[in-house]
Amino acid sequence: MPLEMTNEQKETIRIRAISSGFTVVAIAIFKPFGLDLTQWQAYMHLLAMFVIGLACCLVTDCIIRFIFKMPTSLDNGVDYIIKRNKRFQLINTPLVALMLCLYRHFVMSVSVAGNSLSWGNFLETLIIIAFCSFIIGIYWRFQFRSRYLTAELNETRQMNEKLQETQSSQVLKAATPLPDSITLNGSTSETVKVSIQDLLYIETVGNYVKIYQLHDGKVRSDMLRATSKQLEDDLSAYPMIVRCHRAFLVNLQQVEEIVSKPGGMLLVIKHCGDAIPVSRSNMAQIKKRLSK
Repeated sequence: MPLEMTNEQKETIRIRAISSGFTVVAIAIFKPFGLDLTQWQAYMHLLAMFVIGLACCLVTDCIIRFIFKMPTSLDNGVDYIIKRNKRFQLINTPLVALMLCLYRHFVMSVSVAGNSLSWGNFLETLIIIAFCSFIIGIYWRFQFRSRYLTAELNETRQMNEKLQETQSSQVLKAATPLPDSITLNGSTSETVKVSIQDLLYIETVGNYVKIYQLHDGKVRSDMLRATSKQLEDDLSAYPMIVRCHRAFLVNLQQVEEIVSKPGGMLLVIKHCGDAIPVSRSNMAQIKKRLSK
C-alpha cells in the first residue's frame, strides 16, 4: 500500500522547493560561477542546482528530525522554532555550499573555466548560499508571522496556567523545610534581612543589587553591595526564586502574570506592577521550574 504524505510533509517540501528556487533565481540574476545564460547548458546547470539544493534541504530536515529529535512543530513554542531554524541553517548552508562546489568541480569545470575544487570557490559558494539563506529566513519569518504570534500566545497562556497552578498548590517548595527569612550579606559589612514570602524580585544596579520586598503592605527596596550571582547562590535552596534575566532574580510566587511582547516575555510582579524582562537564555529554566 503506497504511503501518503501528510499535510506537514507536503508543506515542508513546498517550503524547501520555494527556498531552493529563490537561491537558483539569485544565482541566475548575479551569474556567479561563470554562468552564461545565452547558452542552454546554463539552464541545465541551474536546474541541477535546484535539485541539489532541494535534496540538501530534505536531508537536513531528516538530520534535525531524527538525530537532533526536533520535528517540525509549533506546539513547543516560539523558542523551539527559532532554535530549530538556527540549527537547520547552520547545517544546511555549508552542506549546500559543499555539494554545489562538488558539482562545479565535476560537472561545470569541463565547460566553464575557474570551477575547480578549491578553498576560494568553496568560500565564494558559502557566502552566496549564506546570503540567500538569510534573505529566505526573513521571508519565511514574515510569511509565518501569524503562526508565530499564535504559537507565542498559546505558549504564554500555558505558562500562565502552570504559574497559577504552582502558586495555588504551592508546588514550588523545597524538599526539606527552610527558614522563612534569610539574611543576605554584601561584600562590605551591611546586611539585608529578607522574608522569602514577601520577596518580590532582585535587580542588579551597577556594583549593587536592589532588593524589592513587601514591608507592612508596601513595597520597599534595599540596596546591598553584592552581585546577583552571589545572591542567586545564597537563595538557591528556594526553588521559587529563579533568574529570568542577567540583571533580575524573581520570586515566582509573586508573579501576577506572564505577558508576551514582540521583544520577548515579561513577568508582571504583584503589588507593584513592575514588568521584568525574560531573556531567551533563561526562559527554559523558568519553564522547567513551572513544569515540575
